[in-house]
Amino acid sequence: MLEKLFFSERNIMVAILLNAIILFALYFPAYRDDPTLETIDHVFLLFFVLEAMVKIYALGAKGYFGNAWNRFDFIVVMASLPSVLVTIVDIPDTSLLIILRLFRLIRLIRFFRFVPHLNKIVDGLGRALQASLFVLLALIFLNILLAIFTCHFYARIAPEYFGDPLMSSYSIFQMFTVEGWNDIPALIAQRVEQNGPGSPYLSTTFIIGLTRFYFVFVVLVGGIFGMSLANAVFVDEMTMDNNQALEAKIDRLQEEIAELKQLLKERS
Repeated sequence: MLEKLFFSERNIMVAILLNAIILFALYFPAYRDDPTLETIDHVFLLFFVLEAMVKIYALGAKGYFGNAWNRFDFIVVMASLPSVLVTIVDIPDTSLLIILRLFRLIRLIRFFRFVPHLNKIVDGLGRALQASLFVLLALIFLNILLAIFTCHFYARIAPEYFGDPLMSSYSIFQMFTVEGWNDIPALIAQRVEQNGPGSPYLSTTFIIGLTRFYFVFVVLVGGIFGMSLANAVFVDEMTMDNNQALEAKIDRLQEEIAELKQLLKERS
């Protein structure tokens, strides 16, 4: 009976989803320390511990730990056990209490094992990261280069965005993502109008126009072309398995067509 319960992948998946709902409710202020929900959460933890014990008994230690997913499940369940200390031991340190409660969230990681074709996804992710490594390094270098350049010219005008190279790198990356990038040149233009160009040789209109052109250039190079290239390389490598399967089918079809033509030629 227990083996039938715990060896069913569907039962384990349902238990993880229900546990996720309980944990979701526990983080609402009204239910944060609700004893009933806390008890139900510990019951789910006991359920997962029993699952591991039953599987070890049925398969044997060697058979159980010989499976990579079983090892993953065992580590996740054991890592979530410290969350029980919250109800057993009085913990006056609030920071330690929060950390111990976070351990119970580790159990939800188990749900990833039920994702279809997870091995193929992980393999594709590895290939995609390897293939896009050079593009990512180029984007990082471009980010650093533009961050230093922008910091040199705009640190005094917009110190909250370009006050130092690190802050400037973050602002340039924000522009790469095309997230609210137009607010920055608008702010700089406003301050240049208020305080003047800062140079007797350049007019306010010229500085503002040059600033807008420069930041449009940053968005085009880093955000439109750079990020798009990185996405294209990443997606292409992720879907390579599908392309290879399709190419293999086309190759077999071409071979069959060639054999059929040869057969018809011999008969004629």
